[in-house]
Amino acid sequence: MLRDEFESPAERDPEELRRAYERVLAETVETQGVDAVADATDVDEETLDSLLAGESPEITLEEAAAILATDPDRPDADFLAADARDILMMGMSVAVLDVEAIQSGINAQMDAKEIQQKVEGRYPMTLGEYAVLHQFIESKKG
Repeated sequence: MLRDEFESPAERDPEELRRAYERVLAETVETQGVDAVADATDVDEETLDSLLAGESPEITLEEAAAILATDPDRPDADFLAADARDILMMGMSVAVLDVEAIQSGINAQMDAKEIQQKVEGRYPMTLGEYAVLHQFIESKKG
């Protein structure tokens, strides 16, 4: 989703990383326009206005990908969401982490089965959850 757009995700806390994601989303909404983004996605105008106001609305990874995909210089939403999940899976592979280790490392904010389903795209993942997983996995890559 946001490959190579954030320096040192491992050195940020998950909330800071989420805010960075939201800034990129807000920039996209600002550039493309609230009406155009709302028309092209399933994201309501209230959520888009919240992003522009610097708030942290509840948004899924798929919604974030759809917002980013409204930028004609980016790939489509399916590619962006899959790429975001690939970042997590590849990170898990490099860091030699399984879902139980992640569950323990994130203080059981999500259980192992839930982590597996979210990373595989079988269950929705919020942007906040993505930030937690992304930061933790990157911190373990050594």
